[in-house]
Amino acid sequence: MATTTAAISVASTDLTDNALSLASTNTLYKAGTSVGLDQSTGLGSKYYAAAQSNATLVSAGSYEDNTANWVYIKNTGSSTEEYFTIELGASNIVIGRLYGGDWMWIPYEGEQDIDISSSATKMTLETMVIYQAA
Repeated sequence: MATTTAAISVASTDLTDNALSLASTNTLYKAGTSVGLDQSTGLGSKYYAAAQSNATLVSAGSYEDNTANWVYIKNTGSSTEEYFTIELGASNIVIGRLYGGDWMWIPYEGEQDIDISSSATKMTLETMVIYQAA
């Protein structure tokens, strides 16, 4: 059985009135079980020579609906002005922007595509899906 643990930590000395330090971990299991997720697309990167508009990054058809899936996306650039917009579904509902160096880690239900749009040309995204096979 595969064991994959995701971890995040956040620290700040001036975000709140007091110093902030939090950490959390999560072991990734198949839905409703204590069996670890054992499938992955592998870590990959995609270079976009041209600007993108509503381009599919993660296709829902590749993953089983309502299973345990997790998606990692990172803008590998360093620009504070250029970004990728992350969108969900056919309506392209915007869930956020990733500027240079920004990343996200989200649970993914596998029912809607994850699309991206870019603010410029010559940009690169890093991505990986850890998922539950049917």
